[in-house]
Amino acid sequence: MIVTTEQHLQQEAPANINAMGFIMTRSTLLSFLVCSAALMWLSGCAMLGPDFATPDSKSPTSWSEEDNKLFLKPTEDETLGWWSTFNDPTLDTLIELFSTQNLTLQTAAVRILEARAQLARVQGAIYPQKQEMTGDLFTIGAEQTQATIDRYYNVASLGFDVDWEMDFWGKFRRSIESADANLLATIADYEDILVSLTAETARTYVDIRTLQERIALARKNEELQQNSLDLVNLQFEAGVVTELDVLQAKTLLSTTRAAIPNLEAALASATYGLAVLVGVLPEEIDALLEPDLPIPEVTNQVATMLPAELLRRRPDVRRAEMRAAAQSAQIGVAQTELYPSFSLFGSIGWTASDIGDSSLADIFESNSFSYTFGPTFTWNLFNYGRLKNEVRIQDARYQQTILNYQNTVLNAAREVEDAMKSLVNSYVEAQYVEASVETSQRSTDLSLLQYEEGLIDYQRVLDSIRSLTLRQDAYAQTKGKIATNAIGLYKAFGGGWDIDYQNDLLLPEATLDEMAERTDWGNFLNAEGNGNE
Repeated sequence: MIVTTEQHLQQEAPANINAMGFIMTRSTLLSFLVCSAALMWLSGCAMLGPDFATPDSKSPTSWSEEDNKLFLKPTEDETLGWWSTFNDPTLDTLIELFSTQNLTLQTAAVRILEARAQLARVQGAIYPQKQEMTGDLFTIGAEQTQATIDRYYNVASLGFDVDWEMDFWGKFRRSIESADANLLATIADYEDILVSLTAETARTYVDIRTLQERIALARKNEELQQNSLDLVNLQFEAGVVTELDVLQAKTLLSTTRAAIPNLEAALASATYGLAVLVGVLPEEIDALLEPDLPIPEVTNQVATMLPAELLRRRPDVRRAEMRAAAQSAQIGVAQTELYPSFSLFGSIGWTASDIGDSSLADIFESNSFSYTFGPTFTWNLFNYGRLKNEVRIQDARYQQTILNYQNTVLNAAREVEDAMKSLVNSYVEAQYVEASVETSQRSTDLSLLQYEEGLIDYQRVLDSIRSLTLRQDAYAQTKGKIATNAIGLYKAFGGGWDIDYQNDLLLPEATLDEMAERTDWGNFLNAEGNGNE
């Protein structure tokens, strides 16, 4: 509030029906201070809205496959750095690159910085919301009819206004509570992305090694089938076999060759996908994949964890919980609007004009100073229905977050059970497929010997070669499936999200420097930054 002239102050009357304001005098200053102290004390006494508690949810007490010898007993969390169980140095390198260069992960990290800043902004509302310095310099023209002349004079004013809404019902404290929970939810979202993309990086790498082995097997079988075709061609020229045998051999060879381009296309696609995951150009990824290594294998038993630990380890579960906490606080914020709000306001100002003997330079003289202090209150008495329904809206949204949390817990348990069962089944499948490869290889060797000795016809040879080709390809896919299912299980347990928090948000130094140069971030960019600047 800026005062201009003493006459204006005397003539102006209060116009706001929802405010009780008054111009302070020295005689009322003590009363005002007592009233202000009382309001400030009372503002910390009330807190509307529910206090959040973690929602009840159904969770398993044990895993159906936990007694399988394939799994370690769930005694401690051994899911951190789970990719090391594959004993593959290339995979270790790729995970390290991903954790520092993946752009999706970096985007999630920057969202944490945003949430930190939003929390700090909300925290600022607990202090005087209006703190403004104002000033004016203007000219006033007044027509004096008696002298039929125009008179002009200048007026200058300078003032400082303060308006502080007291947190009487916990409106601002609940808002801080909500923003803090949103920050924790954003951190959990970052960790969930880290878990998912770590698993995706490992899974893509396994796909690449699997495709490489399948291509190698296809080329090996191509060579075998070419030698067989050469042999049957010689025998056809000698009149030993019919043209049908030659055509069948050519068909088998063409079928094998036709599969190779598709496998190579899938390999190229997986390789380019891996390049995106680790944040490099496609032409740079080939160097990272050299030399060719076999399909990663789990070198020991797969670690599991207690079902109770699942709620702590799974970032998506903690994110759902924090979303519920944030929404719970919003109920309290909405409820505060049903009650009156109490504020303290104050204004000091100086004014001067160049009328008569006065000068604008006299603005800081004692007779140019004025001040106003007082308490105010506002109360939306006639909007009760709308405000009450807003509370109901926030409560309904809160109930949605509770149900979402409970559903997230159930899905987390289901994913673990599915992953454990799939891993067990893939090991069983691998045993049978491996046995079939051995028998097919033996069958092929015997059929070739018997054919050369004239004991069997060429159709038996073709059948053996075809079966061997299919069994070898299936075995390669099964080995890849075992590794993929193991990765899926570690992901289901929420493993790997605290890969390296020594680097805070895993943002590159160049990115942090760029942000700091563009904007004053205070200590927000530090690992311990709490945003209190």
